[in-house]
Amino acid sequence: MQRLYNSKGKHITNFVNKQLYNPRGKNIGHYREREEIFIDMKGHYLGEILYDDRLMYNNNSPHKLVNFGIYGTHGNIGNYGNPGNKGRIGIQGGFRDVEI
Repeated sequence: MQRLYNSKGKHITNFVNKQLYNPRGKNIGHYREREEIFIDMKGHYLGEILYDDRLMYNNNSPHKLVNFGIYGTHGNIGNYGNPGNKGRIGIQGGFRDVEI
């Protein structure tokens, strides 16, 4: 399990077994290994990992207009707890926080 944060250091998702879950445990996305990106439950680009633990949306991603198909839900993994704030990193040019 890997906790992912936004640019402000807020815990926003958990990455478990190639799946993305919100902090309450609901499956909200899937990891595409080939492209190294996350897609949402409707198959659209959701974001990618920067700095090992920040989930960010790349405004210039070539995957923004691609529909990767619907993968289905992997259920709920439950709550892994609140790790607290990780600390701000600022936003890298061309990226923005993922809206979950």
